[in-house]
Amino acid sequence: MTRFFSFVLLFGFSLIVEAANKLDSIRVWDAPDSTRVVLDLSQAPDYSYFSLSNPQRLVIDLKQASTKVKFDDIAKNSKLINKVRLSKPPKAGTLRLVLELASPVKANLFSLTPTAPYGNRLVVDLDNSANKPAAKKQVVQTSKRSKDVIVAIDAGHGGEDPGSIGPKGTYEKKVVLAISKRLARKINETPGMKAVMTRSGDYFVNLNQRSELARNSRADLLLSIHADAFTSPQPKGASVWVLSKRRANTEIGRVFEDKEKHSELLGGVGDIIQNTDSEQYLVMTLIDMSMDHSMAESHSIATDILAGLGKVTKLHKNKPESASFAVLKSTDIPSILIETGFISNPKEERLLLDGNHQQKLANAIHKGVVNYFEANPPSGTMFAKQSNVKHTVRSGESLSVIAQRYKVSVASIKKSNNLKSDVLRIGQKLVIPRA
Repeated sequence: MTRFFSFVLLFGFSLIVEAANKLDSIRVWDAPDSTRVVLDLSQAPDYSYFSLSNPQRLVIDLKQASTKVKFDDIAKNSKLINKVRLSKPPKAGTLRLVLELASPVKANLFSLTPTAPYGNRLVVDLDNSANKPAAKKQVVQTSKRSKDVIVAIDAGHGGEDPGSIGPKGTYEKKVVLAISKRLARKINETPGMKAVMTRSGDYFVNLNQRSELARNSRADLLLSIHADAFTSPQPKGASVWVLSKRRANTEIGRVFEDKEKHSELLGGVGDIIQNTDSEQYLVMTLIDMSMDHSMAESHSIATDILAGLGKVTKLHKNKPESASFAVLKSTDIPSILIETGFISNPKEERLLLDGNHQQKLANAIHKGVVNYFEANPPSGTMFAKQSNVKHTVRSGESLSVIAQRYKVSVASIKKSNNLKSDVLRIGQKLVIPRA
């Protein structure tokens, strides 16, 4: 009988041990004003936390948890976290983690259910933006210098969200960041233009916040760079997407919309849960009538960019496509999403990893942007001070179509080019007078 009870006790204890939550890994993502720590767990976490000062620490207690994680190299390159370590737990069965911090932070913790490729997670968002010194006010020079055309470049995904993954394991987030940086350099090298990036490193930015960052920079255009995937390896080619207030009417478009929702679950769901203004912001953008103008401008820019991309890579569609993407829902900034290719296609995955091909893509996008702003210069910019614009006639274009695009009359185009009739030929160069 004694042996029997001993066996029962040992068996019961082994069940408790097996049932304990396991901390499998800890990942740290540094952003300019915040740091995200992700705890990968075998089960949904039962946790509590508190802060300590002098020195600054965040203490997290995971109940009925254990780990074999090695803590030496965790947060090795983090600017905010000096060290992650274990500490003596308040009671047996609790795993106590201590985050030693470089400065006071605002901590936000929330759990996430499994979403491929990740399992259960506890997310720790540390915000230290309040501790940064206020930026010095810039003195506005009242000189005759033209203001720059500002182009916001949004490298998709990042941090916790890898984006699509190619057959060889290529992460979309890394490819599009490389292309975005090349594009930013091209824009900054162009007189009268300046690039701003929504993310410059491997971290996630909430989809709605990307538009807000562009707006705060007074951007004239938002370009969101992606390299998406499909459910099969056959689809290939670049495409350009503009906002539609309706659900996408193609299968690929619907897959892309679903992937955007998946992106939020991977990288930014905490912001949606905690930020009650997000829903209000989306509602406001959807009902704002100025969106119609932004959508029309976006379509025109998309056409110019597609023309450039078609010279350096295959196109999936030779006309702009439309879908309901959150990153495009800005009421006052023309916004487009560029799919630089299908990372799910083995051949295009290899191309997207190639630096020369990345530069060709960046050059093509840059050329399309410059062509657009030469034709539609924002007031007060260097582009607006140029006398005339040159236009190359494309297939399907007529004088009336070109005149409508540049907001000038057919008669003025004919006069500037000494045209005796309305007949145009493909490839013909036209001088477009200023409106």
